[in-house]
Amino acid sequence: MRILFAFENPLPNAEADAEVFVTTAKYLRPFTASSWLHAPVAETSTVEAVSTLAGMEIVRAWAPLAPAALRHFCAGLTIVLRSAFRQADLVYTRNLWVAFMSLLFGQRVVFDHYRPWPDQIPPLQYFLYRMFCHRRFLGSICHSEYTRQKYIELGVPSEKLHCVHNGFEPARFAAPIHIAEAKTLIGVPVEAKTIVYTGRINHKKGLELVVEAAKRLPDLTFLLVGSYGEGPIERLAAGVPNIRIIPWQSEPELSRYVFAADVLLIPPSLSPLAKFGSTVLPLKLFFYLGSGRPILAGNTPDVAEVLKAGETAYLCPPDSLDTLLEGLTRLTSEPDLAQHLAANAAADSHNFTWGARAAKIAAIVAAWRQGAPAGQGGWGAEQSRIWRTESRRWFVHFARTRAVILPPEAAPGAE
Repeated sequence: MRILFAFENPLPNAEADAEVFVTTAKYLRPFTASSWLHAPVAETSTVEAVSTLAGMEIVRAWAPLAPAALRHFCAGLTIVLRSAFRQADLVYTRNLWVAFMSLLFGQRVVFDHYRPWPDQIPPLQYFLYRMFCHRRFLGSICHSEYTRQKYIELGVPSEKLHCVHNGFEPARFAAPIHIAEAKTLIGVPVEAKTIVYTGRINHKKGLELVVEAAKRLPDLTFLLVGSYGEGPIERLAAGVPNIRIIPWQSEPELSRYVFAADVLLIPPSLSPLAKFGSTVLPLKLFFYLGSGRPILAGNTPDVAEVLKAGETAYLCPPDSLDTLLEGLTRLTSEPDLAQHLAANAAADSHNFTWGARAAKIAAIVAAWRQGAPAGQGGWGAEQSRIWRTESRRWFVHFARTRAVILPPEAAPGAE
């Protein structure tokens, strides 16, 4: 098959959305007869450099780099004019506007995204339903079962929706560093017990709970890696002597911090999923799996799809300081437990590489192309009622906050 991959943000960049999309495209390329990547190219780069990064020909988007809204609009508006658009068997995208324009101009579409858009922007629900049920919309690759279920509730035929979790690059762990050596490299005493978080450091990640845990466990060293400067978490942690705030690290340097961890931490909080709606199955989870280090996370609906309590990770009830303290204490004082979880996680990580993800997606897309058209879906009176009710809630939320994303807890019946 011939695939035109379409990404709406400038490349290269270090954001998670770029890593997921470009890496997926790169690993899908061997399953194609021809492939192109349609994307804006950053001012600091060249088409040739981005082509090398993606492993395929780059079709430079006819779109300004800023503002973002205009860039997205122009990328979708002009992709239909490109020769690669006409040559491709389908467009593979994560952008709703690009998907809509591609369908409008006669192309087939595969959508790939992590967000549960029906919950987060309810006024879009009927539009999403109609688009996902379009005969040329082959289907959607959802990054979690949590997101997939939101589209099923919308009435989209289940056969058009597949959950394929994200992955990690095994090559990043090809040369593991012993924990003592890694601690020395980052300037931490070998005897220190280290709790490591990697990722964006902001108020949307549940890190307030981690700061409070650090205050209660002064004998542990907390390394929070991924700061972009002074922010609310940095200020909150400023007076806590056993917390070190580390700036955002490049890939090689980040691996040192991961290898230096006695415990790798995903803050056990519902806030990223249920309050801010900004994170569903964080990408670091898959990276952590292959590291050979024990993982502590929250037993949230998305995380529990991948991590198994007591088998591949220590899962705490979300937003419980007492159980977080208990988990950190056990993992840093019971080496048999820590080694058991780390070994099982490393073994399970083979199911979550980028290569494994691409193979699953290729098989799904091939089946969509060859199979009979899906049913027309099931939008009915209940979906219409929810659409009206949640849309009203969204407009109130937007008027009060100017935030486009409606947190799931604001939906009817949420707690």
